[in-house]
Amino acid sequence: MNPEAQQDVSVSQGIRMMFYMVKPNETSFQTLEEVPDYVKQATPFFISLMLLELAVSWILKGKPSGRLDNALTSISAGIFSRLPSLFSRSLELTTYIYIWENYRLISLPWHSPWTWYLTFLGVDFGYYWFHRMAHEVNIMWAGHQTHHSSEDYNLSTALRQSVLQLYTSWIFYSPLALFIPPSVYAVHLQFNLLYQFWIHTEVIDNLGPLELIINTPSHHRVHHGRNRYCIDKNYAGVLIIWDRIFGTFVAENEKVVYGLTHPINTFEPFKVQFHHLVYIWTTFWATPGFFNKFSVIFKGPGWGPGKPRLGLREEIPEALSQVTLLLRVCFIILTLTSIGFLLDQRPKAAVLETFRCLVFLMLYKFGHLKPFIPSLSFAFEIFFPVCIAFWGVRSMKLASGPWK
Repeated sequence: MNPEAQQDVSVSQGIRMMFYMVKPNETSFQTLEEVPDYVKQATPFFISLMLLELAVSWILKGKPSGRLDNALTSISAGIFSRLPSLFSRSLELTTYIYIWENYRLISLPWHSPWTWYLTFLGVDFGYYWFHRMAHEVNIMWAGHQTHHSSEDYNLSTALRQSVLQLYTSWIFYSPLALFIPPSVYAVHLQFNLLYQFWIHTEVIDNLGPLELIINTPSHHRVHHGRNRYCIDKNYAGVLIIWDRIFGTFVAENEKVVYGLTHPINTFEPFKVQFHHLVYIWTTFWATPGFFNKFSVIFKGPGWGPGKPRLGLREEIPEALSQVTLLLRVCFIILTLTSIGFLLDQRPKAAVLETFRCLVFLMLYKFGHLKPFIPSLSFAFEIFFPVCIAFWGVRSMKLASGPWK
C-alpha cells in the first residue's frame, strides 16, 4: 500500500469509506503500490466521530461515553499495534503476495466489479473464522484479548488493537491469494477494518431490518460482553449472516457488561498487550503431561485437564447486572447505617440490625450476594437462620446497654 496515494479525501468520501459505502470503480487498482493507505486517511474521521459520540452521549445521557484513562489506554494500544508497519510491510500482505506469486491457480481481473464483490465476501468470511479462532485457540486469544480488555464501550475501544494479532490472522486470508490479486485484497482488508470502527458505540440503538444482514453496534455490544450469554458470540466483521449460518449469533437482550471475564485492572500498555502470554507460559509449565501442555496452547482459554475444548461455561464468572449492583450499594449503605445505630445504642438498633440480616438472607437466596469462599454456601443455608436470631438478641442488648 502507498501512503502517498490519494492523500486528499473529501468529507463525503471519508464518511463513505468508514461505512464500506464505496464503489468498485473508485477503489480498484492494478498494482499494490497504487492502493492508498485508507487507514491513515481515516485518522481525522476517527477523531471527528469520537468527538461526535462524546457530544451525543452528553446530550442523551448527561455524561461522557467512557472514562478518559480507559480511552487513552485504547488509543495507546492502537498506536502500539501500528508500530511494526513503520519498519516493514504487514505480514498479512507479505504472505499473501508470496502465495500469489508462487501458487496462484487463476488470476481474476483486478478491474472487474465481480472480483471486487467476491473479495468483499472472501475477506469478510476469512475474518469471521479468524475472529472465531482468536476466541477458541488460547495462543491466538493472547493477541486478541487486548481488544476485549476495555471495560468501557465506545469508539475509542475500536482503536484498542493488538500488536500480536496479525501474526495469526494472515492464515485465514491466504486461500484468497490463489485467485484474488493483491491490490484488490489490500483494499478490502482495510475497509473491513474501517467498517468495524463505528459499531463500537452505545449511542446507536437497534437498526431494524439491517440487524438481519449486517454487523451493528447492538450485535457487537454482545460480542464485547462478559455476561455468560455473550461469551463466544457474534464474530462478524461486516456481515452478521456468517454468525447466523454457523450458529454463533445471539441478539442483545439484557444490559451488557464489558471487558474480560477476569479483568486485568490496569492501564499499563505492556500488560494490556502481553499479560495473557505470561499466563499461558506459567500455566504451560504448571500443567502435567505433554498432551495437556499442548492443549494449554491450542485449546480454548478456559480449558483445563478434564474439561471440554472451550472449558466449562458455568465456570465463567457471572457479570453483575445493574440491578445487582444497585442492590449491593443499597445493602452497603444499610450495613453502615446499622453499625452507626449499634455504636450509638439507638433504640431502633435491634430492629434495624435484624432487618439487615433478613435483607442479607434474601439477597443471598436470589443470587445478588455470594460468599467470598464458595464452600461456605452450605454453612449459610444451614446456620444463617440461627445467626439472625442470635444477632437479633445481641442487638437488643446493645440497644439497651453494654453487652454482658
